[in-house]
Amino acid sequence: MPTSEMPPAAPRTATPPTVGASPVPDPTAPPGAVSAGVKAQILATEHWSLLATRSMAWSEIMSRITIHLTVASASLVVLALFAQSSGFGRPFRIIAIGLASAVLLMGILTQARVVNASIDDGSAVIGMNRLRAAYLDIDPSLEPYFVTSPHDDQRGLMDTYFMGWPRSTFSHVIASTSIFLTVFNAIVAGTLGALVTSAAGGPSPVVALVGVLVGVGFVAGQLLVGRRTFRSVRQPSHFPTPGVGCHPAA
Repeated sequence: MPTSEMPPAAPRTATPPTVGASPVPDPTAPPGAVSAGVKAQILATEHWSLLATRSMAWSEIMSRITIHLTVASASLVVLALFAQSSGFGRPFRIIAIGLASAVLLMGILTQARVVNASIDDGSAVIGMNRLRAAYLDIDPSLEPYFVTSPHDDQRGLMDTYFMGWPRSTFSHVIASTSIFLTVFNAIVAGTLGALVTSAAGGPSPVVALVGVLVGVGFVAGQLLVGRRTFRSVRQPSHFPTPGVGCHPAA
């Protein structure tokens, strides 16, 4: 082919930037300003730290609850074997009172740890809500992609727990691990009260009444403590839900 008929050479294109290269600084940014990418990395590090803290805390809680239920089950097996060999006389009542007291003590300690973990979990959720507010401050267009709330007040906390599904606070509380332990410990407390009353020579109606009153009283006391503990967020709100306002710290 003659040289004159050769097709023209393709124009050279700019070489694409190397992956991982340093971003070009924004000339309009003030001196010493941190780029949006660096801010996102810092926020993501804090976010993962809070997630890891929540995961470790609830892993410990599940282990302690498992140990508690195992001890309670083993106590029932011991009582069954003891009753087969010695009957339901005075020795049985003594060992039953001792085992019930031990199980109740372990249950109260486990429940206290669950309450503390729930407080820590709420604080972690509030912290992650604040981080989402920071993400939206960097790029407001991300808001439609967030399932959980970017607000750090009581409403924002519950919106994150509910994950966008319509659900009442009552159903969230009544199905919680803390209520489960409260009911379990109330059963043990009522049984212990009935055993003590029976060992003291009380008639059957009185034994049943004491057991019911002790169990109901235990539940009522724990509900009162839980209401005072979780009735409001005890941190000042920096990003309150619009139209709701921030809840003052207790």
